[in-house]
Amino acid sequence: MQKVFSIIFYSVLACFKALFLIGLLQFFLLPVCEAQSGRFFLMGNGKIHIRNEKTGNEANVTLLNSEGALNKTAFEKIDEVFNFPTKKMGENISPRLIFMLDYFSDLVAPDKVIIIESGYRSPDYNTNIRKKGANAAKTSTHIDGIAVDFRIDGVDGKKLWELIKSHDCCGVGHYGGQIVHLDSARPRFWEASTSKVHTGESDYNRRIYLSTDYDRYNAGETIRLSFSSVSDFGFGVKSKILITDDEVKEKIITEAMLINEGDSDCIMINDRKSSRFLYFVLPDKINAGRYRVRVDFCKRPFEQMPANVYSNRIESLK
Repeated sequence: MQKVFSIIFYSVLACFKALFLIGLLQFFLLPVCEAQSGRFFLMGNGKIHIRNEKTGNEANVTLLNSEGALNKTAFEKIDEVFNFPTKKMGENISPRLIFMLDYFSDLVAPDKVIIIESGYRSPDYNTNIRKKGANAAKTSTHIDGIAVDFRIDGVDGKKLWELIKSHDCCGVGHYGGQIVHLDSARPRFWEASTSKVHTGESDYNRRIYLSTDYDRYNAGETIRLSFSSVSDFGFGVKSKILITDDEVKEKIITEAMLINEGDSDCIMINDRKSSRFLYFVLPDKINAGRYRVRVDFCKRPFEQMPANVYSNRIESLK
């Protein structure tokens, strides 16, 4: 009897030990799995080496800190290379853009220096180079800090353009030679012969674009929305926004409210800064999956301006 009791006791003890070890592994491995999933759909090895062709400013940095969050010091150095006025803008160069740049450079030339031909452009600078005949759109994504013209020594620009184009992830242009334009706005591509920069295609806010800071979020997390490719300010956005299905955008999943200091149903966007900082909370009860955010416009200054705009794809990790 005592022998049977001992067998039962040690069997139960073994089970408890096994359960304890499983729980311990889950506790430690879960954060690792979440960190590996990353905030963005396209991420390289997390290290990037960039140099500004004109100024010589250089950054050789790790993009994430030890906790897996964005490395603030690294992005400040990146902003310097891009000539991005961080304090004035109240933000950094688009992290999504930098992780895309890291991703594609790792595919074609890991550990090589990325040469920045053109980073941030102020609206005045962009207007001046347009007057001189440069291939710069009136609503250039460079103005909003979400674009870069770059090259990598030894890498064929046309082949790099074709590689990025095949991912259908972003804006990518090629005008010949090694230099490639990359931006984190809507997926599209062009060459010199198909560029529409001087056609008025983006007038009347026709190409206005909505983006989130990151690609992946937890339910209940605050999300920042930003507009880019704005040709004219002085329009409104409705405070109620819609979360829609990723593939069937007309299918509304749930709704949320923009965080609004006043109680207006129509929030006015009168300048570039106000267009870059709109916030809402991703509903707690939303299921894991991929979605888009729809913002409806009010007080549209032009009939050519769309009635609404959808964001990039986002993923809820709940």
